[in-house]
Amino acid sequence: QVQLVESGGGSVQPGGSLRLSCAASKNIFRFDIMAWYRQAPGKQRDLVARVFSDNSAEYLNSVHGRFTISRDNAKNTLYLQMDSLKPEDTAVYYCNLVWMGSTYWGQGTQVTVSS
Repeated sequence: QVQLVESGGGSVQPGGSLRLSCAASKNIFRFDIMAWYRQAPGKQRDLVARVFSDNSAEYLNSVHGRFTISRDNAKNTLYLQMDSLKPEDTAVYYCNLVWMGSTYWGQGTQVTVSS
């Protein structure tokens, strides 16, 4: 079992920044891939970014160049730095990983971008 706890969400104006954190209950060095997803009201949950054990990363096209995903193995924490935020980034953001055949999700953190 792995527990994931997100933090760092909130309300921000367009063009602003937020940094999301996801603290894991186990050493994250063992997880090959960790990811952030988001779900806006009435829409499906989409993959935003994922980071691999070698620290390479992939991004949703619409966030590429604005968001940065990173992992700190020493702190067992996954991050998502979000810059130049837009209203369309408004959603609940979830931390995710797959380990030993099971999928784990955090409880989600709300990000609202509005003027």
